[in-house]
This record gives sequence, structure tokens and C-alpha cells, in this order.
Amino acid sequence: MRILFVLKQVDNDHLGILHLSSVLKSGGHEVELVIGAAQDPTEVAARWRPDIVAYSVFTGSQHYYLDVNRHIRARQKVFSVFGGPHPTFFPELIQEDGVDGICIGEGEGAFLELANALQSGQPVTGIANWWIKENGVIYENAPGHLVEDLDRLPFPDRALLYERYAPSRYNPLKPFITGRGCPYNCTYCFNHSFAKLYRGKGRMVRQRSVDNVLAEMSWVLEAYPFQLALFMDDTFIVSREWVAEFAEKYPRVIGKPFWCQVRANLVSDDVVRLLKQAGCVSVSMGVEAGNDELRNRVLNRNMSKETIIRACQLLGAQGIAVMTTNMLGLPGGSLAADLETLELNRACKPAYASALLFQPYPRTALGEYAQREHLMEGTFDDISFSATAHSVLRFSDAREKRQIENLQKLFAVGVEWPFLLPLIRLLLKLPSNRLYWLIYKLWKGYALKNRLHPHRLSTREFLRSLTHFLQIDAD
Repeated sequence: MRILFVLKQVDNDHLGILHLSSVLKSGGHEVELVIGAAQDPTEVAARWRPDIVAYSVFTGSQHYYLDVNRHIRARQKVFSVFGGPHPTFFPELIQEDGVDGICIGEGEGAFLELANALQSGQPVTGIANWWIKENGVIYENAPGHLVEDLDRLPFPDRALLYERYAPSRYNPLKPFITGRGCPYNCTYCFNHSFAKLYRGKGRMVRQRSVDNVLAEMSWVLEAYPFQLALFMDDTFIVSREWVAEFAEKYPRVIGKPFWCQVRANLVSDDVVRLLKQAGCVSVSMGVEAGNDELRNRVLNRNMSKETIIRACQLLGAQGIAVMTTNMLGLPGGSLAADLETLELNRACKPAYASALLFQPYPRTALGEYAQREHLMEGTFDDISFSATAHSVLRFSDAREKRQIENLQKLFAVGVEWPFLLPLIRLLLKLPSNRLYWLIYKLWKGYALKNRLHPHRLSTREFLRSLTHFLQIDAD
């Protein structure tokens, strides 16, 4: 079978698609990738003549992919499948015209089984993880077991992306994932629903062996050299024992600086020393909300301000730069609460304070609450792909909503230079404008490049990187 993956734009290499490609190729299938930002997917499909067209969909991007799919199907017969977070937690997508199947949950084995069945002419309506629409009838199949031993999966097919898209191939930052699953249940995250979906079907939290991770990194380092590694795991330090083994082996085998994501209540003197020993230069850590009620009751973060500040201090003492992540415009929140979040970030003294607008995603506890309490303007289908464009929540005061949206753009500047806060409070009252967005993007780009992901770039590479960075979330 010939399978064409369609990707709107590239951000962090989309390792999920690359994993699927490796598995499909191991089964003897042909795989191609088209990136909408660089090529017309309709034209590529017309030339390559795929049997299956596949889309990995996040909430907010479904409209783009459905539109592309309609254009492709208008010119040729294909089997159209959709996977990723949006179909998994919003399976109603199967009802859309032109959608033949949606994959729920982890898709490696399920996609291979589907491709094999289509190739051999076997029925596809009973394959685990798939909802299939055939002759107007929808067949809903429960997910199979989780992949228990992640070391058995082939490495991501990075050539599928890197040989087709120069910005990713030459990017000195390369992403990696060392495990799957998260032991926590924050209300804004899919984790609770994912655990419910797979209840009784395997362990939620799974990690690759350190040796397996290092083997992949060694291959990438030789084939596509990089200066800094990005570990995309939700919580890189979930296992102290794994981190200790990693800290002992990584400097000898790879020896490149790296960034990872941590959780404040897991940060200790011991863990920070191990990260430093391994070569960690920066981390991302969730603060999310400065107001205790919002952070602990609404978001279920269950940690104090003191825990968060102490974690930042421990990391800073070892010279590890911290990027804090935050959400503005939360249900039950207000402009005053979001300014409280800014104040907590000031106490943390991060290298960069990232703030995004809350998005009420389907099948998350907080997203369902927002829908149930009629806090949303429209439906889940109206959520933007960008968490910087506008809030979909209702506010009793439209002016306050606009100020919160403006604060998202100016948040990091206020944390970095507190003396500007009186001016920022005045700027919040003005209409939203592109200048605020440009301030947000330029300061974020500077902080990422020089503080969090330090790396060298030639003039040409810098201009190419800047153009790509400004295109992301440009709406």
C-alpha cells in the first residue's frame, strides 16, 4: 500500500508520524509525507497516487485537514484516516464527509493491521483502535493493549521528514521521546481520559531503556548532527533511578547539552545534581496559575507556591535555566488572577515565562466542565489551533477578555522587566494589535535561542530559523 501523510506545518518534528512510518515500512508499505506549508497536498497526492491518506490531528487543526481531504478526494479515490489527540477524544469526527476511519489511542500496530487488511482485501471493520465508516454505517472498535515494551518499536523514520524538509534536517535542535504516559491527572490534560480509555490494557507510564534511547540518539547524531537535544516527555524526571542511569551513560555516549520538562514537586537537590551531571542546560516547568484556588482545585496541580519557587531556586543554583509555563483566562479566573500568576513568576525568576490562553479541549475534565457550564463561545469545533490567538471562553466583561488576551502577549516582558508593569497595565486596555504579537514572538525567540536552547547559527541559518519561527502561530 502507498500511504501519504499530510502535515500542515512542522513543529518539533512530529515524532508520532515518524514512528508510524517506521512501522508501516517494516511491513512492506510505501510511505510519503507532504507538508502543507511547503507544498500543495492535493498536487502531491495527484502525482503520487496514494491508497491511504493519513492526517495526525490536534484540536483546532481539524478544519484544515478536512478541507485538504475534500480536495484530494475530489480528484481521486483514497481511503482517508485521521488519528492523533482530536479523533481520540472527539471521535464524532468520523461523522464528517470524507472520513473513512479514525484511529483512537496509540496507532503503530493498529495502522499496520489496517494497511495489511486493505492490501489483502480483508474486512477492516473489526480492527482494534479503529472506528470505520462503511456504506454509511460506523463500526466502533475498542483499543487494544498498550505497547508495553517500547524498546521493541523501531526508531522514528526521521528520513521521511529530514530528506524532504531542510529546516528540520539542518536544525541544530533535535527532539527525542524516552517514554509514554504520565502519572498525574491535571484537569486540563488528556491523561485522565486516556487512562480511562485503556483501563485494564497495560501500564500507562512506560519508559524506554536508557541504552535504547542512547542508541537512537547515536544514530541521529551521526546521520543528522545536532547541537542540543530536546526531550519531549511530559515529565522527564518521573523515575529517579532512570535519571541516575542516564546521567552516568549520556555524557560518555552522546555528550550534548539537553533540555527537558520537569515537575516542581519532583525537583530535589539529588535530581538537580543528576541533571547537571548529565548535561542538562535548561528545563521547562509548569507553574500554570499563581492563584492557589485555580492551581490546586481547578487545575488539580496539588503543589504550593513555595514548592514551585524552591524548585526554580534549586535549578538556578546549578546553572540550569528554567522556562515556566502558564495558562491565562482559566474558568473561574480573572485578569486579577492572571496578574497574580505574573507575580508568582517574578518570584521564580525564570529565564523565560511562557503564557498561553487556556484551551478547553474535548474529553479533558476542565474542557468538559467549560462546555457543561456553558462557558464556551461556540463548541469544541471552534477552538483555534493556536493558544495565542484568542480565548473561546465567555467573559461577563468583554473588555476584561481583551485585556487577558493582550496580557498573554506581554506576560513574559512583564516578568522580565517588572518596572514596565504600570505601562503594561495601560497597554492591556488598548485594542489587540500585531505589535503586541511581534513583541511576544521576538522576546520569546531571543530567550529560547540565547537562554534556553543555546546553539550556534550561521547568518543564513539564523534567517531561515527566524522566518520559520515567525510563521508558527502567526494567526
